[in-house]
Formats: sequence, C-alpha cells, structure tokens
Amino acid sequence: MKFLPYNPDQAWLLPPSVKDVRGEDHLCFFIHRVVERLDLSAFSADYGDEGQRPYAPALMVKVWLYAYCLQMTSSRRLEQRVREDIPLSYLAGGQRPDHWTLNDFRSRHRRALNDVFLQVLELARELGMVQLGHVAIDSTRVRANASRRRTETEKELRQRLAQTRRAIRRWQQQCDAVDPNEEPGTPVPVDYGKQLEERLAATREKLRKLRKMGARQLSVTDPDSRMLHQSGGRFVLGYTVDLAVSDDHLIVAQRTTQAVSDSASLVPMVEQVEATCGNKPAEVSADSAFFSVANVRDLEQQGIDAYLPDAHLCGEWQQRRGPLKTIPDAPEHRRMRAKLRSPQGRARYQRRQALVEPVFGVLKEQRGMRRLRLRGLSKASTEVTWYCTAFNLTRMWRRQLPR
Repeated sequence: MKFLPYNPDQAWLLPPSVKDVRGEDHLCFFIHRVVERLDLSAFSADYGDEGQRPYAPALMVKVWLYAYCLQMTSSRRLEQRVREDIPLSYLAGGQRPDHWTLNDFRSRHRRALNDVFLQVLELARELGMVQLGHVAIDSTRVRANASRRRTETEKELRQRLAQTRRAIRRWQQQCDAVDPNEEPGTPVPVDYGKQLEERLAATREKLRKLRKMGARQLSVTDPDSRMLHQSGGRFVLGYTVDLAVSDDHLIVAQRTTQAVSDSASLVPMVEQVEATCGNKPAEVSADSAFFSVANVRDLEQQGIDAYLPDAHLCGEWQQRRGPLKTIPDAPEHRRMRAKLRSPQGRARYQRRQALVEPVFGVLKEQRGMRRLRLRGLSKASTEVTWYCTAFNLTRMWRRQLPR
C-alpha cells in the first residue's frame, strides 16, 4: 500500500486525552494553569443567590483569554468554536455557554478584569519579567463599533430640542382645552406627554455630552466615541488607547480614553505604571505627540530619565538638515534637545520604536484590535483589557509557570 489507512468513521476504543492530542506545552494548558492561580472572587461578588446558576468565572475567563489570543472576538463564533475546538472544549470543561452569556460576561466585569490584568503581571514577575529599565509609551486610535454616517451635530440637536419644546407646549394647550364636563371628543394621549419629556431629557443629555467632549458631532450608535485624527490626515470614529511597554515587551499599563491629543496622557500613564508595578520606571520614552514643557519638567522632578522630542526636533531628524536655529525658552526644553541630539540620547530614544511599535502591530494585525466590538467607553475599556491581558499571557507562554 502506498498510503496510510484512512477511515473517518473509525470509532475510538478509549477517549483520548487532550494533552495527548495537543501536547502538554499547548497554550490552552498554560492559560488553564495561570487562571487557576488567580483570585477570581471579584467576579463571584457580582452574582446573587437568586435565579439560574451561572457558569463558573474560571471557565469564562479561560475561554475568553484563549479566544483573544487567537483573534476570536465574536461571541457567536466563540459559541460555535467551543463546541468544535478541542482546546476550547477542554477549557470549558465540556460545557457549552451560548453567545448571549459569553458576551454578557465579557462586558460586565470591568473592575474584576483589571484585577486579572494586575495579577497576570504579578505572575510575570515570578518568571523574572516586567523589567522597568526602559518603558516606552505610545497611543493609537481604534475604531469604534459605530457608523460614521449616523452622527448628530450640535445644530441638529438644538433644532430637535426646539421642536420638542414646541410639541410639549401644543400638547399642554390641547390638554387645557379639554372640558371635563363635556363629552370627550378626540382623546388626549396621556403617555404622549411622558414620551416628549423623555425625548427632551435625552436631547439635553446629548448636548451636555457633546459640550463636555468638546466635539462637533455625536455618534448615534456609540455616543461615547468621537472623531480622532490619525496619521496621514485621516479621521477615525473611535477611542484612544494608551499603552506602556516594558523592556521585555510586556504591557505594564493601559487605558482607553476619548482624548484628542496625547500630551495630557503621559504623566497619568507614568503614574499608572508605578501603581501597577510598584516602582517608577528608570527611563521613559514617547514620541513628539506626548511632548510638553510641563511633562518634561514633571518627569525631571520625579527623577525619571525622559526622552521626549518636540515636533521641531523630529522635523529636523526627518529632513536631515542642520540644527534648528530657534532656542527654546524653558531650560528643561533646552536640556531635552541637547540630550536627544547626542548619540547616546538618540539611541535611547530609538529604543521606543523597538518596544512599543511591535506590540501595536501584533494587537492590530494578529489580534484584530483595529475595531472594537463593544460600545461605550466603559465597555471599550474592558475589551482593550482583554486584548492586553491575552497579549501578556502569550509573552509569558514560552517561559512557562512551574507546574
């Protein structure tokens, strides 16, 4: 015979072990060991004693982390894969949660998931990772689950507000014109006034949110998202994701905001790194979008060696011309320029690109973080936390926790 025997209908005499099929070093077994060492009590606190018994939090956390490692962000697709995929079936313990349950769990446990992110970093420290010698900070724009065509401007909202007020006055006049002693004619809809009041309150809330965001238009499908400028002169309707990456390519801090500019995010990200890791980074680098004299001064006062070029210095590097003739007014600015013009300072700044840019590349190209699935700032932040936690797990996978 030239070929091996092939018979798809051949029955198994004994049930196979998943480890025999996938190997003991498979990612699903690593995620299983990691989650078993985590404290998931924050998830359990969100459930009461009434109603149908929910799935175990460990099951849902394992399944979703493995799914985000494989660019599987659709709850419907995950429901199908749990039934068909051997590693997912193993992590689910043979149970089959539907897509409603999966999606509800993914979006409702923001604080508990932040605890998981921190606990994973604690386990990474046990492996000798989370090196804070040099921390690179950068941001990216991520598209929201919303249509750019379905937006409302401030002018449109004000017109709707005026129309609703006129409708309320007409309804009140109609109610006043009804004589209770006469036979009723055309009935006055009682619920109509309540609907108008609710519409008026909703329009006022949208105007308040529009003014608070400082935006020109508001998305109908995701009011928390906003138009953000991207490189190349393009605009995207979405959110800003800030990441801080350590020397060993671990995400040590992350947050999702509506910020239009990046300069106000630098100091909060450095503070978040210290709160997450317990220590300040020795060096911090960021691109020119994060530069401000106040940021440079603040990092100097904290004793952090910063590498923050201003936009004019970056233009000098790109055009490869001589030094700029303009001299900054602030002494902190002058010291920063002198440091970055030195070969050592330029080399330390270039370390930023080697640290944080590959992380964004993996998250966007391999994990699918170009467009979020959940709507609203809170849920979008939760989804980004799933992405970052899964990324750190794959970085730790090769080192393997002790069994």
